[in-house]
Amino acid sequence: MQNSVIGVFDSGLGGLTVVRALRALLPREQIAYFGDTARLPYGTKSAGTVHAFTHQCLNFLMGLKPKLLVVACNTASALALDKLKGEFDVPVIGVLEPGAQAAVLAAKKKRGASGRRIGLIATEATIGSGAYPQAVMKLEKRLQVVGRACPLLVPMIEEGRGEDDLLVELVLREYLQPFLELEVSALILGCTHYPLFTRAIRSTLGDDVALIDSAEQTALVVKRQLDKMRLHATRRLTGNLTCYVTDQGQRFERLASRFMGETVGQPVWVTPEMLEGRRTRTKATRRRAAV
Repeated sequence: MQNSVIGVFDSGLGGLTVVRALRALLPREQIAYFGDTARLPYGTKSAGTVHAFTHQCLNFLMGLKPKLLVVACNTASALALDKLKGEFDVPVIGVLEPGAQAAVLAAKKKRGASGRRIGLIATEATIGSGAYPQAVMKLEKRLQVVGRACPLLVPMIEEGRGEDDLLVELVLREYLQPFLELEVSALILGCTHYPLFTRAIRSTLGDDVALIDSAEQTALVVKRQLDKMRLHATRRLTGNLTCYVTDQGQRFERLASRFMGETVGQPVWVTPEMLEGRRTRTKATRRRAAV
């Protein structure tokens, strides 16, 4: 069990930023990454659809016998995590709460009005869920979270547009202008795709605004969970990364390498039949079988 994989899921390739942080902190761990690239973006879908898709993908990862699962998707973390935690026999960790904690710490370091406001850019579904304001309020009631949906960012990143692209610059300027006017102390990058635009975002907002990328915070939570379970890998070699995707796209290697900062090989293509056919016995199925 110690050398079992860590399963990481995202609706696309953005969750590879979390994988990158995991590999930096826990280099011996074997990681299986699942990107539901055929059905992205999740950010415009209903809560029920997001839960159904995420459950299906995590169920596939359960067939690899992981020691824990990471939902490296802010939309799924916001809309489905609480329910998902009760559906599998291994710990299920999201990216939302670690990001909220880091934002609160950054805000507390600021004085004046800006120290009371935190900005949030995310998908429509994540903003609509109100999950980030709720998570921040649990930690510090005096802080205000100001959110804005940014539906164009994920498609632009998945298309391979870089930070120097004129369209990216114009869209970011439009999305981020309200945060300049409000003088926020921190900005939560509420989607795992967004760190690829960190330099452009910082150029627009300036150095006084702390940019919160939940990837490193999530990796720390995973490490603490492995400490608790005493399930750190015993391998002496660097752990392997195997990627699974639901769309056999030509751009995977190029885009994945951008997210990871290193060369990533071809993924395993998971067909709809394979996804439907993988029937792992979850908590719910065992309960039904016992009746």
